[in-house]
Amino acid sequence: MKFDFSQFEVRLARNEEEIAAAQRLRYSVFVEEMGAKAAYADHAARLEKDPFDPYFDHLILYDTSASIADDLDRVAAVYRLLPGPTALAHGGFYSASEYDLSKLMDRADRAVELGRSCVHARHRGGPAMHLMWGALADYVLSRDISILFGVASFHGTDPTAVSLALSHLHHKHLAPEDLRVVALPEHRVEMGFEADGTYDPKEALKQIPSLIKAYLRLGGFVGDGAYIDHDFNTIDVCLVMDTGRMVSKYHDYYKRATGRN
Repeated sequence: MKFDFSQFEVRLARNEEEIAAAQRLRYSVFVEEMGAKAAYADHAARLEKDPFDPYFDHLILYDTSASIADDLDRVAAVYRLLPGPTALAHGGFYSASEYDLSKLMDRADRAVELGRSCVHARHRGGPAMHLMWGALADYVLSRDISILFGVASFHGTDPTAVSLALSHLHHKHLAPEDLRVVALPEHRVEMGFEADGTYDPKEALKQIPSLIKAYLRLGGFVGDGAYIDHDFNTIDVCLVMDTGRMVSKYHDYYKRATGRN
């Protein structure tokens, strides 16, 4: 499949106005589409924000050709990225509110936390995520990052509705012991609803969101247990990727995306 990339520009946010543009898209997707309460959101300005935002790098894809009156609405896709050293200097990682991350902390200085990934409805199915993954590849390789992790979500808070998917993730993609972050007990959900071999993997895959599938194709793993996030109306799983264990063809893709050898 070929895409026209000429109308897009991808970069890290350079100022508060560009961060606000990312927060506007997040509000549109997470609050208006998915029904998140978003406790820290500025509902009057339609900005989804939280206390961690000042410490994240905000990766933004702009649609430069769109005839849109409000510049805040030009954003096609966003990701927020928290380097380990920054997290350690400013109170820790966002995911620590849902998962025990102690297994990762000895490598935190070479880790990056991923989160708040979303794409504007008009750009889904197009080149947006391809461009974002290429930019993320450059970010990872230029900083010699060895661990990527963060929560990714299923819409809704009823785990039985995605029991096949959660079972499949648990049985086929559970992180090795040295990377196995663990969901905190207060809102934890066990993932092994169905015994291994008793469900149809194809049906399970149909329940898994495309972003989680992308992480799995890159060689990602999931932590032990899911977490119910009532504020965001989601069931979260923690994805962990060790660049040293990444499937070789995707490690090569990361290098090709940035012209590295």
